[in-house]
Amino acid sequence: MRYSPFCDRISGEGVAAWDIHQRAVHDQRAGRDVIILSIGDPDFDTPAGITDTAIASLKRGDTHYSDILGYPNLRAAIAAHHKRLSGQDVTAANVSAVAGCQPGLFAASMCLLAPGDEVVVLEPMYLTYEATIRASGATLKRVSQRPENNFHLDPADLEKAITPKTKALFFATPSNPTGAMMSAEVAKAVADIAIRHDLWVVADEVYAGLTFGKKHVSIAGLPGMGERTVTVSSLSKSHAMTGWRIGWMVGPEELIHHVHNLGLCNQYGMPPFIQHAATYALTHDVPEVEAMRQAYQRRRDTAIARLNQVPGLSCHVPEAGMFMMLDVRKTGLSAYDFAWGLYNETGVSVLDASPFGPSADGHVRVSFVIDEKSLDEACSRIARYTNTLKSVKA
Repeated sequence: MRYSPFCDRISGEGVAAWDIHQRAVHDQRAGRDVIILSIGDPDFDTPAGITDTAIASLKRGDTHYSDILGYPNLRAAIAAHHKRLSGQDVTAANVSAVAGCQPGLFAASMCLLAPGDEVVVLEPMYLTYEATIRASGATLKRVSQRPENNFHLDPADLEKAITPKTKALFFATPSNPTGAMMSAEVAKAVADIAIRHDLWVVADEVYAGLTFGKKHVSIAGLPGMGERTVTVSSLSKSHAMTGWRIGWMVGPEELIHHVHNLGLCNQYGMPPFIQHAATYALTHDVPEVEAMRQAYQRRRDTAIARLNQVPGLSCHVPEAGMFMMLDVRKTGLSAYDFAWGLYNETGVSVLDASPFGPSADGHVRVSFVIDEKSLDEACSRIARYTNTLKSVKA
């Protein structure tokens, strides 16, 4: 039987990159002593007030169809949250609720792009971006954010990548996998490029609530960017709600109209009880959110203090998020071989970062989504494994 070429467009290296994580999950379920540092799924429970709101909604019988774009009160809460974060003056009419950040990225791709379009992506990039963009028939052009610049963008590199076929720019700030944040100066330079070349900008801001001292800059709030920017985010990371699948898109009203039509085809609205829980999360003081952010910062500092002492390893300090890029080039191993060797010898799973983009070659991504005692043990195992390698360079 024949399958659509679409199936080829949504496959690729990004899918295979998860093999080590899937192996670790399988082995952990089988009882092996495994420490998983290969995914960004918070170890915290969703704050009780949010969960209680969903339960109460279910008990009221809120189990029926809802509005395709989301209930008006949720969309208004998202708009207010986005305005506080970005300064962009938006209303519920600029918002669609979606089943997490990833469906928002996919909807943006399908509604903005077409075969023959080029999309500039800042790499290292999140693994799903390639398939998400290629699903539309568009092609990717990668712009490197180099490790020697701590994975920050040089706007001159972006300018050189623009061609007459360029339709859009996709990026995440703060970044997954690097934790790097776009500065106000760089965001202004990117905005100038987008305006000058009449580009769409799709900004993934899912980690904007998990910053460590630096102020998040949302490009949508800059002059001239509101009509050409789609901001995608969710509660998955900031509120430990990965399994709830609730996120949003903020963009021009005309785009939201098209997203509505796409929603008629593929989802037909978010579950009502999840929407009520999300509305609570966005309109109430939830102290656990700040406590979680502080915990991630402590874990970051612990991992850096431990691993920077290990000959052959070097940590890039993340400015936000729940990941760190660990440079393993001086071990003499590729990132792939280091990750699998570490797992086979110690049971600690990290991700080979190479599939995130060529700039990440020689790095592994380490997550902070375990308690500090377990993280400390994981660092000990990483150090022990690295110290056994005879090829480590000074």
